Amino acid sequence: MYIYKTEILTVGTKWFSDKANTKDIALLDQLINDKTAEGWELVTYDYMATSLQVKGAFVVTFRKQQNC
Repeated sequence: MYIYKTEILTVGTKWFSDKANTKDIALLDQLINDKTAEGWELVTYDYMATSLQVKGAFVVTFRKQQNC
């Protein structure tokens, strides 16, 4: 059985585009690397822009084998 953990990674302010950029991807990579070092496995992620397209965030879900 697995336990799941979902995190929201807020990224930089966007003025002209709501798309993720290379800085945002570097933040996502760092989060994934940190969590895998703790034994978490990436399950899924999604990028969400806000309705005003000023800030966005990644919603990232990890899982880990539950110790019984």
